Amino acid sequence: MHVTLAKDECIGCGVCAQVCPDVFCMNDDAGVSEVIRPEGAECAKEAADSCPVGCISVEE
Repeated sequence: MHVTLAKDECIGCGVCAQVCPDVFCMNDDAGVSEVIRPEGAECAKEAADSCPVGCISVEE
């Protein structure tokens, strides 16, 4: 599994970091989320589904 996040589309709502803190965290300086574990975890799929702007991509 590989997880990516389009930072230019991210609105910084923080849902992904709440749903899947093993893969995502909030970058307070930039005000957006970032991927800290690109190899992913199962919760990354839920985070992608929860993203209001759809900027998370999870590839098997």
